[in-house]
Amino acid sequence: MGAQPESGSRTPVELPGMPVAGALRRRALLGALPGLGGGRRGPDLPAVELTVGGVTVDRTQLADYDRVCGFRLSDRLPATFPHVMGFPLALRLMTASDFPIPLLGLVHVGNRITTHRPITGDETLDFRTYAENLRPHDRGRQVDVVLVGSVDGEEVWRGVSTYLGRERTSGGREPGERPAVPTAAARWPVEPRVGTEYARVSGDHNPIHTSRLGARLFGFRRPIAHGMWSKARCLAALDARLPDAYTVEVAFKLPVPLPSTVSFALLPDGGFALHDSRGRPHLTGHLR
Repeated sequence: MGAQPESGSRTPVELPGMPVAGALRRRALLGALPGLGGGRRGPDLPAVELTVGGVTVDRTQLADYDRVCGFRLSDRLPATFPHVMGFPLALRLMTASDFPIPLLGLVHVGNRITTHRPITGDETLDFRTYAENLRPHDRGRQVDVVLVGSVDGEEVWRGVSTYLGRERTSGGREPGERPAVPTAAARWPVEPRVGTEYARVSGDHNPIHTSRLGARLFGFRRPIAHGMWSKARCLAALDARLPDAYTVEVAFKLPVPLPSTVSFALLPDGGFALHDSRGRPHLTGHLR
């Protein structure tokens, strides 16, 4: 595995404004085509830390996000909303030519969010992002993309997204015993509009979530829900019992096809889970 940049060795790069996610995805798609920027990438993570200051909350976007994900309408940001605000900055990092894994080869397999205190819609955030912990996996390589939100120099929010770059390997994971299916606390129909509406409010227009053809190009029979929608929907169900400061970590398992019905369950250890109608897990999560 390539060298890992230490925090002190990363070069800060301040951008004049938040990048446009759609343009970055188009660039990534073109870069994957032969002769248009695709090619062998380096083994190391980029030794940079991208920053954008003065990001304000779009209250219309916040209200639409609350509706799509099931939160009650509030001026207080759900813990998953800063991820949406800062995601274009992380996308800029992941679409750079020196990022070791092409964007089109990345699968979001986990996400950990720490909210240090409530954030309200009248606050202005500064974001920074960097990549760390590039490591081998039995199906390729994994990398963590860190996104940090601060207010007046104080860190108030931190998200760590783990991505898997699938590559051909000689080994394989042995199938383990499936745990018992927990009793469902609720069942939610997930309609096709979830893909398009979440794409609209989040800016993540990956076609595997919004287009049957786009989904088939990546091996899915029909579109799938965004993983971060699934996480947000679970947090919305737990909203009344969430403290002001906490960490919530999830592992994304099987994708949620659109349409489908999912079962939400509370686990004996204090965690939570989403399952399909056959008891197979879509997501498992823990709060602390």
